[in-house]
Order: sequence, then structure tokens, then C-alpha cells
Amino acid sequence: MLSLEEVEALARRAHAGQTDKAGRPYAEHLAAVAAGVEERGGSEEQIAAAWLHDVIEDGVLSEAWLAEAALHETTKAMVLAVTKRAGEPVEEYTARILATPGALLIKESDLAHNADPARLAVLDAPTQERLTAKYARVRALLGLDSYVRSPTHTSPNG
Repeated sequence: MLSLEEVEALARRAHAGQTDKAGRPYAEHLAAVAAGVEERGGSEEQIAAAWLHDVIEDGVLSEAWLAEAALHETTKAMVLAVTKRAGEPVEEYTARILATPGALLIKESDLAHNADPARLAVLDAPTQERLTAKYARVRALLGLDSYVRSPTHTSPNG
């Protein structure tokens, strides 16, 4: 099995040269999601899935690669669960996440980082509004509370 360090290195190589919507290196997002999963008490399999959560969706690695990878089957299932498929209704996507043990924590951490006000602040107002609404809808469908948790701020009151 690949170690977490090997998974991290693989994910960083796979996403090398990619940037997020704000122009930041994509690996920063992967690291934040993995750290969020770890800080929320996630298992090593969940942390590995967090590092790999966008490899298929972004087309940097294939489902065939994932099927053959030296990863726990639970990690593979979580990666597939959080991979949004082209044209897929958000209701089907969120239902798959909820039906896959461990996947919700990965998506929760992903949403928390994506919806971080500091990250959104560098985007134009229409993009901020569109993404904020999109993330809120996904959170609602997943049954997550309406506020955005950061790894160090886990309740709306402190």
C-alpha cells in the first residue's frame, strides 16, 4: 500500500502546474482538504482520499489508474464517491457521497476550503455569489449545517 507521504507526492505531481480559480497552486487546495480531514479526525484512508479527491474529476489520473493503485479499497471508493461526473445532477452526486462510508468527511473538508471567505474574496462578485450558492446547496443536500467550518473553528459560536 502507498503511504500517506507517497499519496501526497503523487497528488502533488499529478496536479503540478494546475491553479485554482484564484490562480493559486492547486496543491494548496489538496493540502488544505487533507489537513481538514485529519483535523476532523479522519482516518489514514480518508486523508489519502482527500489528497486524491480531484484526480479523476480533473482528468489528471484515470479511473483505470485508481482501480490498479496500491490503495485501500475504502480510499478508492471515497475518491470515486466525491468525483463529480460530467452532466451528473447534484442530487445523484450528493446521494453517492452519503452512501459511501467516509466520503462525507472528505466533501465537508473540500467544501469548507472552497467556501473559505478569504479564498472567495479574491474572485469577482458574480463568481463569489455563484460559488457561495453552489456550495450552500451541496451542503444542504449533504445535511451539513449551514455555516462553513474551518478546521480550527468548529461551531458557529466559538
